[in-house]
Amino acid sequence: MTRPFVARSIQALAALSLTALACMALGQEADPATVPAEAPGPVVLAPFVASYQAYNEGSLAGTAVMRLLKRGGDLWRIDMDVKADSGLAGLAGVTMQQSTAFRSGNGLDYVPLGQSTVKSAVFSKKQATGMYDWKSHIARWSGDVKDSRKAPVPLQDGDLSTLLLNLAVVRDAQPGRDLAYRLVDDGRARQQLYSVSPQVETIAVGELSYDALRVSRTNGGNDETVLWVAAGVPTPVRILMREDGQDKLDLRLVQYQDTSAQ
Repeated sequence: MTRPFVARSIQALAALSLTALACMALGQEADPATVPAEAPGPVVLAPFVASYQAYNEGSLAGTAVMRLLKRGGDLWRIDMDVKADSGLAGLAGVTMQQSTAFRSGNGLDYVPLGQSTVKSAVFSKKQATGMYDWKSHIARWSGDVKDSRKAPVPLQDGDLSTLLLNLAVVRDAQPGRDLAYRLVDDGRARQQLYSVSPQVETIAVGELSYDALRVSRTNGGNDETVLWVAAGVPTPVRILMREDGQDKLDLRLVQYQDTSAQ
């Protein structure tokens, strides 16, 4: 794997994964054929801890932990901590921590307020911070970001951070539906379009299985992203990244815990 994709993969691993974690390892997907589509039920935002295993080109390459925390009132925070083995990042001990603070008054709208990313390797550490100012509708990034990305980014209602995209996909996925999001993250704005499968696919999980909707990005060019969303699971049960038609990063749910009572 080339280094440009390595860099994108570890960032995507921290950014892309937040949705399903259920105390079991994911296997291969079965034939989707005749399974009727079951739309996910109403989303109830609740604190959780989710753990994934990350596979790179079929080999176990690292781990990731996603946490959704309630901070009081309508304030929340979602975190993703990633630890990569040599198979993913080329160096053992590479880590990334990413967080987004956000507001959700009704549990369905996710309004980013602040974002931070810390990347650590053996001999280096980089940190970037973003602030979303909704009074002026401007977002700004500081720290270890490109000079071209330190300029103010105009905000639009409904804008999300990359981490919040995962929650939004789980919230919005319905059979056959097209989804559109505008991401404002890392000093830039990007439009991302997704298509939801009309039928569920059976995803094997040990001796059990999920009936999950496939949600595929349609405007990524040669870089594909596919997420699977299952009813009753607050984050995607699987996230697959592909490049030029080849599987690269495959994020699989291994454990999920509702922490509302803690």
